[in-house]
Amino acid sequence: MDKGRKYMNPYLAGFLLGLLVIIAYYFSGEGLGASGAYKRIVIGTVDLVAHNYAKNAHYFAKVVNGEHSPFNAWLVFELLGMMVGAIISAVIYNRMHLEIGKSPKITNKTRLWFALLGGILWGIGSQLGRGCTSGLVMSGMAVNALSGYIGLVAVFGGGYLFAYLFRKLWT
Repeated sequence: MDKGRKYMNPYLAGFLLGLLVIIAYYFSGEGLGASGAYKRIVIGTVDLVAHNYAKNAHYFAKVVNGEHSPFNAWLVFELLGMMVGAIISAVIYNRMHLEIGKSPKITNKTRLWFALLGGILWGIGSQLGRGCTSGLVMSGMAVNALSGYIGLVAVFGGGYLFAYLFRKLWT
């Protein structure tokens, strides 16, 4: 059997992801998301490099002056687990290779600049929205919050709109 192209059934994957959210709430008291992990990593890094600044800056102080390291957070371990799990899956299914996924109509440099811009916009948006889309939609809907359902419509609606507007960068 060619393990190089086999993917999990998307309905099964969605069901398992839903179970994972329930398990996360049960064991950690928190849902799933990524922006909180990146925020903790940035705060922890600033604390390591400039501790006096971090402990006095309003944005960093409440995390840095706590009893635990900024790196000692559920979401940081979740993010590390996702990375390690993705690597393990890629190795098992023979998908471990470096490539820049892009349209043949654009250069690698253009693709990388747009990826960087998208990452910056995601970071800003996740802080303005007080969380990322995965935390809003998956964790919000798991606790039956109206914001989770509104977020789902907004995320997919915005995704389809931007996919249409920027399709030439991809297809």
